[in-house]
Amino acid sequence: MTPGRRWSCVVLALALLIGLPLIMRALPPRDSAIGASALLDRIDASRDSSYSGYVETLGTLQLPVTDRFVDVGELFGERTRMRVWWRDENAWRVDKILATGEVDLFHDGGGTTEWSYEQDRGKRTRDPDIRLPRTADLLPPELARRLIQEVSRDAVERIRVRRVAGVAAPGVRVRPGAAQSSIDHVDIWADPTSGLALRVDVIAKGDKTAALTSKFMTVSTETPDAETTIFRRPPGAEFVYDDTLDIADAANQYAPFRPPGSLAGLKRSPSAQRAVGIYGSGVTKLVAIPLWNKAAEPLREQLEATPGVQSVAEGDVLRVGPLGVLLTRIEGYGGGWLLTGTVTKSTLVRAARKLDARLAQYVVTVGPR
Repeated sequence: MTPGRRWSCVVLALALLIGLPLIMRALPPRDSAIGASALLDRIDASRDSSYSGYVETLGTLQLPVTDRFVDVGELFGERTRMRVWWRDENAWRVDKILATGEVDLFHDGGGTTEWSYEQDRGKRTRDPDIRLPRTADLLPPELARRLIQEVSRDAVERIRVRRVAGVAAPGVRVRPGAAQSSIDHVDIWADPTSGLALRVDVIAKGDKTAALTSKFMTVSTETPDAETTIFRRPPGAEFVYDDTLDIADAANQYAPFRPPGSLAGLKRSPSAQRAVGIYGSGVTKLVAIPLWNKAAEPLREQLEATPGVQSVAEGDVLRVGPLGVLLTRIEGYGGGWLLTGTVTKSTLVRAARKLDARLAQYVVTVGPR
């Protein structure tokens, strides 16, 4: 073989090695024979699965935020990049990648540690029953698990396979059965073998594009090494312990209220037995958080300055894609009920009206203001 032909063979081999994966990704994936109900069952059964990978979420919901709600606003209104190592529900790590560093969550059976590389600071908290959303909640498997809770098999249908993170993933479409829902449908694509959800799209009523997308860019179903999910405190770093995770946790612990067993036709979740009420299930959720004045007033000012807000008798109400927000005024308490969720405006107004009309029934003790 002449030197010229030898080099031609080398170039051809390199071209095949580099180009073949790209060609395979470009080819349309072969559809799966699995039915919608069976796929949903497989996704539901995958909650104990281990995995790792790189995830991107994209939210288009520009929510009104104050200092206490900045993280939530970023989660649902921006692009978020995450690395994840998930051994099981009691051992995982999620790194939120920033332009100037990262913020990591390390979870074990005793609680969660948040570590900020930029601030060289760690915070350890317990895991309360009620809290604001965090990065780990938007991982495709976790988001899918919450959205398919108590979903009727009559409300699902198969959609075509889609290639996600190199996997030919069959899809299922979930439609809410509740009239109160502001979501038209949720599309979930999953690994056909493990049932691990790889991509989730949430589409609001009246929209054609997703208000929220969470997807794996790379994924492995191998169990991550235990050492990866354990937090090691760097020498000299600032570290604090906090019994209160966020404003929702604080309200649930200390606000002097017990909301009703049902609200706007939605039943309260058995897990919400204190001051914060969670209503509905699956893709239709309504949350009622009692805020005292120092938390309610900054949010009210921001809400009133947000384009599209409407002032009604029950308070200030705003719709952003499938999410609704209504902040009431609690006379004599100096705060307001923050009502939010994937429900219609009329549902928010009905809920606020009931809370306002029967306020005296929900006061159980005197708490901080």
